[in-house]
Amino acid sequence: MGQAPTTVMDFDTALATVLEHASHVKLPAVERVTLESSRGRVLAEEVRADREQPPFDRSTRDGFAVRAADMTGQAPLRIVGQVRAGEQWRGGPMESGCAIEIMTGAPVPAGADAVVMVEHVERANDAIQRISGRTLRAGENIVPHGAEAHAGDLVLSPGTPMHAAEIALAASCGYAELAVFARPMVSVVATGDELVEVSELPEPWQIRNSNGYALRALVEEAGGFGGRLKVARDLREEVWERVAQGRMWNLMVFSGGVSMGEYDLVEEVLEDFGAEFFFTGVKMQPGRPVVFGRLPERLTGNGAGPECYFFGLPGNPVSTQVTFHCFVEPLLRAMCGAGVSGPRFVQATLAEDVAGRPELTRVLPALLRYDRLRPEVKIVGWQGSGDLGANARANCYAVLPPDRERFAGGDIITVLLR
Repeated sequence: MGQAPTTVMDFDTALATVLEHASHVKLPAVERVTLESSRGRVLAEEVRADREQPPFDRSTRDGFAVRAADMTGQAPLRIVGQVRAGEQWRGGPMESGCAIEIMTGAPVPAGADAVVMVEHVERANDAIQRISGRTLRAGENIVPHGAEAHAGDLVLSPGTPMHAAEIALAASCGYAELAVFARPMVSVVATGDELVEVSELPEPWQIRNSNGYALRALVEEAGGFGGRLKVARDLREEVWERVAQGRMWNLMVFSGGVSMGEYDLVEEVLEDFGAEFFFTGVKMQPGRPVVFGRLPERLTGNGAGPECYFFGLPGNPVSTQVTFHCFVEPLLRAMCGAGVSGPRFVQATLAEDVAGRPELTRVLPALLRYDRLRPEVKIVGWQGSGDLGANARANCYAVLPPDRERFAGGDIITVLLR
């Protein structure tokens, strides 16, 4: 059969196409894991508070629990005891004119309505006195009982990726196990006669298969399970075998074999399998020859199996990684159950002048300096889309739209995080 019909889109249209398909992917199966094993997984159940959060009026400072009205004058307050985090005051309601020493996180004793910071008072023996000029209002330095959540409140929704903050919240609600979505299975296929395995000594005209390892790492960072298949040489039968094997999984990602050369066979073979192509190129640099499509449902021993999406990414290593972040990652995150969201874009100030490319969106390796007041991004010097060293020195990509021939230092531009 001949090559698939050519459909080249601008960057924004291509991304919108991916996100439209991401909105229709089927949610994966659900499995239970321990809380310790949930990092990077996507929540498949509601997490609800099992009690009031906090379960008591909590002090946010080291200091003294007092009645705010007692701090309006300069009269000393008598210290009648101490309460630490993990303890409960058992001396009865605190009376006017008294103070109880309290530590951060401890329950505020009954009768007190504020906590004065230890550095805002002077202590002499068993009494404290407000430092002149300091004020205190009722409720200050106290988080009220139930202010963060009430028992039964929804605190985490299905579709939430689990990271440290979410794990801590689930732990505080007593969840030792969680229901999470199963990780989608992604087959990774590098193609090309020039590739040898990492453990092999390449001939002068050969290169090691870095793309296979990079793509598997990117898949797993995005929440999927990556299976690196054997390299497919530029032979129709080998590409056919990899497609036949990879389509049994949820997603296939190819590197190489999708340009216009005589030995670029991936699209041709996919078409043999009945592929539907959504686009076969994107007006971007690097990464123009990127392919996105879907294989129809397959017959299995149990009937019809699910459809399988695929991406054919350019073979040059930087192009491979750029196009993964731009297009594969959003679809894969949706397949993990995390909902539909685009790549992680932020804004930063361009450090120096950079040339644009009319009609092409440039996505260039760059270094983002995380300054609190003015984040700044600088293009990393590189030798083209095969320069792995430059890509490793970068920590992001500068995104330059196609409507300008020149971008000046000081311009605010879009940055793609990775």
